[in-house]
Amino acid sequence: MIKVSILYPFRENVRFDIDYYRDKHMTLAARHFGAALKGWSIDSGINAGEPGSKPGFVAAGHFLFDSIESFTAVFEPVADELVADIPNYTDSAPQILISEVVMSV
Repeated sequence: MIKVSILYPFRENVRFDIDYYRDKHMTLAARHFGAALKGWSIDSGINAGEPGSKPGFVAAGHFLFDSIESFTAVFEPVADELVADIPNYTDSAPQILISEVVMSV
């Protein structure tokens, strides 16, 4: 299983509309990904571990797929649409991490 994480770096005065991200963007992506998508979640950054510190990331979205191939098969046809939607919820420049899920409980 692989996880595709889209990480949105924090900076002072970053704009991030978590409601739009949850209700519109991520649900749009999930609909496009269909049965290939095994699960998804959203993290909203709180801090960097130290009480009162700023988080490294304002938010992160995560998608689970069986393989990189199953992800690319559903992502490539809709990539332009999903990327074009980014300015609707943030001015942060997303970073992508594709990782192998070693353990899940």
